[in-house]
Amino acid sequence: MRALVLVFVISALTLTCSAKQFPAGFKFGAATAAYQVEGAWNVSDKTPSIWDIYTHDKPHKILDGSNGDIACDSYHLWETDIQLAKDLGLHFYRFSLSWTRLLPNGFANKISEDGVRYYNNLIDGLLANGIEPMVTLFHWDLPQNLQDLGGMTNPLVAEWFGDYSRVAYTLFGDRVQTWSTFNEPVIICDAAYETGDLAPGIVSPGIGNYICAKNLMVAHATAYRIYDEEFRAKFNGKVGIVNNHVWYAPYSSEHEDLTFLARQLGFLYSHPIYSESGGWPPSIESFIAEKSEKEGYVTSRLPGFTSEEIEFIKGTADYYGINYYTSRLVLAARANSTLTWPTNGQVDLQVELVPDASWTAGVEWLVSNPPGLRAQLNLIKEQFGDWEIIITENGFSTASDELDDVTRTQYYKDHLEQVLLAITEDDVNVTGYTAWSLIDNFEWNSGYTSRFGIVRVDFSDPLRSRTPRASAHYYADVIKHHSL
Repeated sequence: MRALVLVFVISALTLTCSAKQFPAGFKFGAATAAYQVEGAWNVSDKTPSIWDIYTHDKPHKILDGSNGDIACDSYHLWETDIQLAKDLGLHFYRFSLSWTRLLPNGFANKISEDGVRYYNNLIDGLLANGIEPMVTLFHWDLPQNLQDLGGMTNPLVAEWFGDYSRVAYTLFGDRVQTWSTFNEPVIICDAAYETGDLAPGIVSPGIGNYICAKNLMVAHATAYRIYDEEFRAKFNGKVGIVNNHVWYAPYSSEHEDLTFLARQLGFLYSHPIYSESGGWPPSIESFIAEKSEKEGYVTSRLPGFTSEEIEFIKGTADYYGINYYTSRLVLAARANSTLTWPTNGQVDLQVELVPDASWTAGVEWLVSNPPGLRAQLNLIKEQFGDWEIIITENGFSTASDELDDVTRTQYYKDHLEQVLLAITEDDVNVTGYTAWSLIDNFEWNSGYTSRFGIVRVDFSDPLRSRTPRASAHYYADVIKHHSL
């Protein structure tokens, strides 16, 4: 029998009414991302991102052959989205800026008046309705003309990203208090370069992903330092990074050491920032260096940091952003095993990541294991100390666009309960929770076949009509009563 070693034994007793209450000041929000909802891909002076080019040139890579050209048309329907957020009672709305909508050349020499107007309208509209804007600078949609220069594998990307961040802080920093630099580096670098199945569509496992990883860390720190030195005294906001975490548990007792490595690799983009020592996780840095040497490389395939870079990156966050969806059991890769999401680590560690049969399955990769969220929150605290943690994404996808979404509603209920237990029983400093997503959207390789929205979008309707699901009503009730 497979053994799933969990960190906790959850009490079977029903929580009392008082125990179901979230702490005062805890905030609830919902999220979207620019490419997935905005549409208007070539409106005004906006230029293509890597996802515009990827979906146009390789429609066969998208399950339904679709793209984000129109998506939810949030570029034109931003007022509708704000009304949805208001009706839900959201404390904040997390969205991302489109780099190419704001800076058509990718560089800071040209700022789009229409792009500025759009984001000003959205930010001001949210604030007018008592909703805080939480802004992500980069949610995967790199300008294509920067990709043509090497993109995330060009060290100059740190300078480009720093210039872009400075423009955003200058334009919107007087009203935006919470920023994140990159959303899910593990997707930007590892999932993209290990498989080529995501934009920019370049296959470079074990090489490109690690070059990307180092450059991204320096780029993040550059954007943080710019805010810290040029804007913090004036605006007093927060800047962080958002990491996607999967809870890893050993398939059996013989896989505990391998599970430790998988967890450490999961902290590849956290350790340089949040640890006291900085730099890559030591166990991972050693593992890849030794493997690279055996393979005949002169230096490690994972580029090292200089002592100056370690200090430059260390501590560059005001909070810890975590996206959590699912869990996996870790075992040594068996013959003929294939790469499946999450791909991070499977190339170098030679691990196979499989779901437990008892977990509830959603669309494709998403299986529900609520205790995994609590376990991961505790692991972050154990690893890095008592950082403020914001859950920046959590949600469930289905293939159906039904309004009575019982499974999704249960997913939210179960995961929110685990968040509350982490706060009240484990003393983890979680201050916010973000539902992914506010509305159905273009879900990357799944196109429109995967529905994450607590609000349904009718993509057959030219007006992209929106209808709240049962999960939206449930979430609104939690927010209204600040309680489960």
